[in-house]
Amino acid sequence: MARLTITNGRVIDPANDVDEVTDLVLEGGKVAKIGKVTKPDTSDGGRVFDASGCIVCPGLIDVHVHFREPGQEHKETIATGSAAAVAGGFTSVCCMPNTEPTLDDDSRIEYVYRQAQRANLANVFPVGAVTKGRKGEELAEIGLMAKAGAVGFSDDGVAVANASVMQKALSYIGMTGKVFMQHCEDPQLGGGAMNAGAIATRLGLPGWPRVAEELIIERDILLNKHQNFSARYHVQHLSSGGSVELIRQARADLFGQAAITAEVSPHHLLLTDESCESYDTNFKMNPPLRAKRDIEALLEGVADGTITVLATDHAPHTMEEKELEFAAAPYGIIGLEPALALYVKALIETETIGWPQLIAMMTVNSARLCELEGKGTLTATAGSQADADVTIIDPKQQWTVDVNAFASKARNCPFDGWQLTALPIATIVGGEVKLARDPSRLKGAGEPVASTPSRLVEGLV
Repeated sequence: MARLTITNGRVIDPANDVDEVTDLVLEGGKVAKIGKVTKPDTSDGGRVFDASGCIVCPGLIDVHVHFREPGQEHKETIATGSAAAVAGGFTSVCCMPNTEPTLDDDSRIEYVYRQAQRANLANVFPVGAVTKGRKGEELAEIGLMAKAGAVGFSDDGVAVANASVMQKALSYIGMTGKVFMQHCEDPQLGGGAMNAGAIATRLGLPGWPRVAEELIIERDILLNKHQNFSARYHVQHLSSGGSVELIRQARADLFGQAAITAEVSPHHLLLTDESCESYDTNFKMNPPLRAKRDIEALLEGVADGTITVLATDHAPHTMEEKELEFAAAPYGIIGLEPALALYVKALIETETIGWPQLIAMMTVNSARLCELEGKGTLTATAGSQADADVTIIDPKQQWTVDVNAFASKARNCPFDGWQLTALPIATIVGGEVKLARDPSRLKGAGEPVASTPSRLVEGLV
């Protein structure tokens, strides 16, 4: 594989405490060197990317996406979802198992890998279902799926509500060393159209209280503590301020720091339940948008390290589905393509954290959660070289969200028309430049490179 030298960028690699303006050399699908290169040239088939004024970091990782394949390819496919990931600067994603059929055996885990290899865009790692058919009754083939490459387990879309099944799941998943990723929603209290409160009452919509999330988190912490934290436990898409405090207390436990983690999504940091007053179904989420005080608690959780991972919960739906009345429309939005800039707006522009912390929450922390070997870092040490997955970001680039220009098949995004700052201008996977929004920065001979999201999806099915 040809050498690629990335010059003059601000290299941020939180895993190795690197934050300096320097060069980065990729060769043979690995990170070969971090450090100044005297005379990078293209005479021997190599390429040079001028990253002046840009941030160069490990390829971004999203541990929570829905690519809908198999069974719902009209919404998204592994190929188009991978294209959306690349357009958003993500080199690796972990896809949830709520497909039709469910990813609940080893053959379906292998299928995801085959489809991702065919697409040849982002790295796609499947998350296996905890229970068969995600019905919460009988454990799925956890051991076989782990051997086939499942990087974690979740019944995402529903919680494992039965305490006895949950206890068994923690035990079995603990033996594999994989992470348990819980969708925290008590089924007897959850399932409303929006956050429970005065606005829901005024709109005549069924409410969904915070306690539905908090009860499952508290129960699971107790179950796992009873088993001496046999399994690593990860809370998906936090929405409630009360949940943040429960996780903070658990992580303060002698064993809890490494065993309990949590993620937050852009929409829960930027939007409140007031958005639902328009009855626009693009604001219908699972879990629902909460109140300003919840956003403040989530931001505090990010700032103090209680929340360790940023994840989009990219959830494609068709326009016809989202055009149903609010109570009947499906939950969820797409989020891969504007995610980075949305996190910048929520976290950096508010001075909650800085760029190194943001990059850590989208790279090394995510890689460690799902044990993605060679990902999330730019390590160049002989014998432990990281994979040549790199994202190059222009932190000052201003742009407008246009859902019709997305690579995703879906358009259900509430941020359409938003003015944002910070844009991934290049996404490099395995040393191959998959997207370069400014081709003038890339010098040297080689295969043509997509310059827009639409070019990424040309020829995909």
